[in-house]
Order: sequence, then C-alpha cells, then structure tokens
Amino acid sequence: MVTKVDLNSDMGEGFGPWTMGDDVALLDVITSANIACGMHAGDPDVMARTMKMAVEKGVGIGAHPGFDDLRGFGRRRLPRTASELSNLVTYQLGAAQAMARAAGGHVRHLKLHGALANMCSEDRDMALTCYRSALAVDPDIVVMVLAGTQQQAAMEELGGNWAGEIFADRAYNDDATLVDRSLPGAVLHDAATAAPRILRMLEEDAIIAESGTRIAARIDTICLHSDTPEAVAMARELRRLLTEAGVTLQKL
Repeated sequence: MVTKVDLNSDMGEGFGPWTMGDDVALLDVITSANIACGMHAGDPDVMARTMKMAVEKGVGIGAHPGFDDLRGFGRRRLPRTASELSNLVTYQLGAAQAMARAAGGHVRHLKLHGALANMCSEDRDMALTCYRSALAVDPDIVVMVLAGTQQQAAMEELGGNWAGEIFADRAYNDDATLVDRSLPGAVLHDAATAAPRILRMLEEDAIIAESGTRIAARIDTICLHSDTPEAVAMARELRRLLTEAGVTLQKL
C-alpha cells in the first residue's frame, strides 16, 4: 500500500474579475498546486496572487500549461505542430518560473492541462515533444504524468523525474485514460464515495477503472479539480480519510 502521497489541485484558473474555484480554501488542504499559466486560464495578476498564497502556506508550486484556448478552458482538442507545442510549453513554464521567483518560491513540478494532457496520454510522440521542452528549460523538474498512460511511457523514455498521478474526481477507462467529460459519470461529485475509492487504489497500488478493471500503477500524487463545486469538501474528506488510514500527505 502507498503510505506517502502528494495531494494536488489545479488552480489559479480565474481571469481578471472572473473567479474559478476556491483556491484559498484548497490551499489549506492540498500539498501541491498546479497553477495556470495564462493560456487556458489565468493571467499575471491571478498567477502572482495564487503563487504568493502557495508560498505562504508551504504548498509546492507547479506550472500547469495548456492549449491557448481561454474560451474553451483548454478542454478542446486543438491541432498544433510539434514546434508549436514545444513553444507553448516552454513559454508557459518560463512565465510560471518568473512569477514564482517573484513571489519568493520556485516551480518544482509541471503538469499538462485538459485536452493537451488527454491527447498526450494517448500519443507518446506528442508527450515526448511537450516533456522534452520542459526538461530543456529545467532538467530537474518533476513531471506529473497520468499514471499508466503514454505520458508515463514518454517520461520513462526520457529518463527525467516524474510522479504518477491519479484523479479523485474522475472516472477511468480500462487503458488508464480518463473517461471523456461529455459522458455520464465522467466527473465524480460525491466526497463520501470518491474518497474511499482513492483509498482502495492506494491499498491495491492500482487504478480502478469504471468497469472495475484494476490497472497496476505507481501512485505518487492525487489530483482534485478546483473547478468542481464539491472540490473543497472532497479534498477535506480525502485528507481526513487518508490520514486516519495512516497515509502521510507530503508535497513532491
């Protein structure tokens, strides 16, 4: 059974006066924050504010690059050349590093967002392009990968530092990819059922797919999306259950 794990959340996803998620409350529960870099969401002011709070609370800071798609919140699959993908990741990671440094912190990890992440979980070459770009900027950065997917295969090929991630609030296909958000049951909302499900995954060292299939996985970090209304309640219940089970929560 996994006895030490990181608890992460995607955040800093507001834009100007528009707010997405209760970042303030979540930062009291999680151990790592994946902060949007201004393409799928976020802006310089939101980034600065979120990173400052993360530093103050001792939460690990990560860059969360996505497609340049504010209107679609980075959840639409967009065609991009390898060069465009490389520049997209490089640009966003660089922005995150600068904003984190100005806030008195530093970027410890990187996690792809939304459609970009889902496409890379299916396409190793695309994942290799994105991750090579990140490692060219920071060879020591920890890359959060969707455990058991082509993201993990890409990082194993590159030989960099990586952390296997599972999702507390998403359903899984039998190949360890996430069920498409357009399908019923893809997003989980009930903390009372989601938290015990994650504990079972940690006990079995495996992802539990919607079908009941077990997929052996290295689990280093657990994600909760901040944009679901139940995010804070789910995070608190998950932290309580894991702590009671003897699991130590620690940042990467």
